[in-house]
Amino acid sequence: MGTHHPRWRSQERPRSLSSSSIPELNEGWASAHPSPRQAIRVLPDIKALDREFDYLVAPGTDISVGDMVRVPFKGRIVAGWVTEVGVEPDESLDLKTIKKLSGRGPDSELLELARWAAWRWVGHRAHFLRTASPPAMVTGPLPATPSTPSASSSSALPMGEAGSVGSDMNPSPQPPAAIRVPDAVEEALSLTKCVLRLGPGTDRTPLAMAVARKAVEQNAQALVLCPSAGESRALGARLSQAGFQVAVLADDRSSAGARQWELAAKGASVVVGTRSAAWARLPELAEILILDEHDEAYKQEQTPCWHARDVAIERARRVGASCIAVSPCPSLEALEWGELVTEDRLSERRSWRVAEIVDQRQGDVAGGALFSSRMVQLARSDQRVLCILNRKGRVRVLACRGCNALARCESCDGVVGTLDAPPNVGEQTDQPLDVAVFACRRCGTNRPAICLECGGTGFKNLVLGVGKAREELEVLIRERVGELTANDSGAARTQEDALRCRVVIGTVALLHRVTKADSVVFMDMDQELLAPRFRASEQAMAMLAQACRLVARGGHEQGRVLVQTRSPDHPVLLAAAACDPGRMIEPESSLRKTLRLAPYAALALISGEAAPLYVEALDRDRGVKIQGPVDGQWRAVADNHQELCDLLADAQRPPGRLRVEIDPLRM
Repeated sequence: MGTHHPRWRSQERPRSLSSSSIPELNEGWASAHPSPRQAIRVLPDIKALDREFDYLVAPGTDISVGDMVRVPFKGRIVAGWVTEVGVEPDESLDLKTIKKLSGRGPDSELLELARWAAWRWVGHRAHFLRTASPPAMVTGPLPATPSTPSASSSSALPMGEAGSVGSDMNPSPQPPAAIRVPDAVEEALSLTKCVLRLGPGTDRTPLAMAVARKAVEQNAQALVLCPSAGESRALGARLSQAGFQVAVLADDRSSAGARQWELAAKGASVVVGTRSAAWARLPELAEILILDEHDEAYKQEQTPCWHARDVAIERARRVGASCIAVSPCPSLEALEWGELVTEDRLSERRSWRVAEIVDQRQGDVAGGALFSSRMVQLARSDQRVLCILNRKGRVRVLACRGCNALARCESCDGVVGTLDAPPNVGEQTDQPLDVAVFACRRCGTNRPAICLECGGTGFKNLVLGVGKAREELEVLIRERVGELTANDSGAARTQEDALRCRVVIGTVALLHRVTKADSVVFMDMDQELLAPRFRASEQAMAMLAQACRLVARGGHEQGRVLVQTRSPDHPVLLAAAACDPGRMIEPESSLRKTLRLAPYAALALISGEAAPLYVEALDRDRGVKIQGPVDGQWRAVADNHQELCDLLADAQRPPGRLRVEIDPLRM
């Protein structure tokens, strides 16, 4: 969670480049101004190069740490960031002069944060500084970062509407009128490190307003992170209408996005944004609010795979800001970091839509394994229904032919498969499978192919994808059913056509493409509960929470979340049925401690064509366990991030493609 800090190795002395072959900026300046040379230190924006170089600047140039420049480098002109000013140049060297001062960039606080992040996620500083830089050049003066945490100043300049640039900014804005908030929110605001558990149907806008007001009262800034750009814009608009000075950083790479970046850097009271907003330039940061901290959208998919929650938490620690991580189902990482605060039980229960569990072991099916009588009845009603089947292809699940129980691992309770699996088919089959040994895809345990419930040895193969399920559902309810998967993200017309239907079936992506629904059906929850991933339970609970949020917004009197399963006693479903996500924490925490998984250990997945050489270069005598390879991947396990990241940083990185993912979400 960012509480460990790098053991910095001695840095190579910044190099200097000769200017003999490159024309000077402002030709003739050197001869006309014989005054002492002024030098700066620059980190070039060059892939795989994490080294600084010295350059000259013209006397009197208004240049600051973090500014973006263009410099000559080995026969070409490249972008870079100023990491140090007032450098004493080596008089024996003929330094080159910068070609251009492009604009303002991340401040000194973000430069240091990027250094930490490069260590924490095994990357280069330039990657993080690109994220921290404006999408287009900003050339106006910006306030400097205060030397003391959360210092009050008059740089928190007001705005009119969100996204507007006013010329009559008042340097001493008055906070909007106070609003009443629940006791849980009041308690959270009084803490420095807080995990606030709010039900999925609870409106978070009053919380965001309370955090913003607290920042304004300190003449400081608040940062609010949202999982998606749409949520960021909507919340920013509501805060602006309430009278707050808002900058919205919602992945807009246009000049309008640069204006928003500038407003944040000039001290807008509230900055609302997505994952990248964790790197916003905020000179007076005092409050951080992370909405839905469990959401996987906060994790960068490309290497370095950094997590916005961890960046925000480390940033809060460095500047002395308060940080509140909000979630209906907090992750174990968050719970290990901060103090848990929950709303009262009555409010939380109202916020969750009671999950209706259909036990598919009873054999009550109207038209196949995925279509229980209750599910078909709900689909035939007048409600708008979303049906979630999170598989597009042919995913194999084995069930006992005698008692219909799923084949599960006796060690970790995950789903098991066959060592030599037969070819998949496109529909459910009751044909017996000749199975001798089961293999767990989560923990690797092998066992005889015997049902743990009844001792039977006959198993059937259950496979059905979204496309086939849609066809069968259309026959059952006698109307058109829309279909939407993640692959349809680029086909706007396909999405619109699908979402016009009253009943829509799709993968989990469907939960994030609509804003509300009357009811949500999970057609095969076992695929999520027993997935061969160590975070499967957390991810399944997050899906249920998102479904409850959509149903709460739908407001239908008979709205519900229907779950079809062969594992009705799973801790996740018991917690959802009780409207108490805290009930799954103890069994999940116990399992992870036993298996030495995050957050009780630091993990890294290493893959790519250069992975064998990289793994070979790792020092095996430093207490970090190296496992693998399995499917071309190695796993590094350490007691904490300090040990793990130090080991990975010290290893020589070979040429070729290499992916190192710290704290993988899907392993």
